[in-house]
Amino acid sequence: MFERIVSLGPLLTENIYLLGSGDSLVGNTIYCQRPPAALDKVKVGSVQELSIEKIVSLRPQLILASNLTPPPQIEKLRQLGYRVEVFRQPASFADICAHFLRLGQLLGRKAEAEAIVVQAREKVEAVLQAVADLPRPKVFLQVGAHPLFSSVKSSFTNDFIELGGGINVAGELRSGAMKMEQVMALNPDLIIIAVMGTEHGVGAEERRRWLAYPAIGAVRAGRVHVLDPDLVCSPSPLTFADTLITIARLIHPGAAIPP
Repeated sequence: MFERIVSLGPLLTENIYLLGSGDSLVGNTIYCQRPPAALDKVKVGSVQELSIEKIVSLRPQLILASNLTPPPQIEKLRQLGYRVEVFRQPASFADICAHFLRLGQLLGRKAEAEAIVVQAREKVEAVLQAVADLPRPKVFLQVGAHPLFSSVKSSFTNDFIELGGGINVAGELRSGAMKMEQVMALNPDLIIIAVMGTEHGVGAEERRRWLAYPAIGAVRAGRVHVLDPDLVCSPSPLTFADTLITIARLIHPGAAIPP
């Protein structure tokens, strides 16, 4: 359908490949690193600082933008006559699936998108059944380090906790920005760290910081874990389902969570 596509977001790039349209991708951002083939595409800038000139030079038929793409640049590209489709940040697993189906429709890969979403929903449903009758421990999911930032109800990351059989201790907060003292007062049973820079040791550093607070139940129980932030913070339907399985096993280590 479209033979020349530019992606302005890492998740969009990943999903293009997942749908089997990687050969149509002619450009993406420096943060588009998955799958490895995405590294070989022309880089048009970062997520928020783009080169209009580079994008134009690629003669795209379709430009896929994210919620982080600066609106003035989207408007500029549209004024130049390019078709720009914007995908907002999903607020739930349902949103992730809806966005993926929309992308499949755009790329002429409707059947492939539907099959992947069905597979993801089946995995999620299996987790729901496995944890349905279990107690719901309190979970703190850390998605930012400086400042300390937690998953909140308006984010799809909250679904990892709730669908996985836990209670999000920060679920009722309007903003995810928190102080260490707030987390201590909420006393989570489990702390999951999924912060950018984990590959450079930030996750391990944050874990050491939490271990200095044995008054927190999760610390006393040895339940402070680091996860890959790329899986937690930028999921496709399938990576969401697989990450949910991982998190559900952390929430309920003794439960029969399906593979």
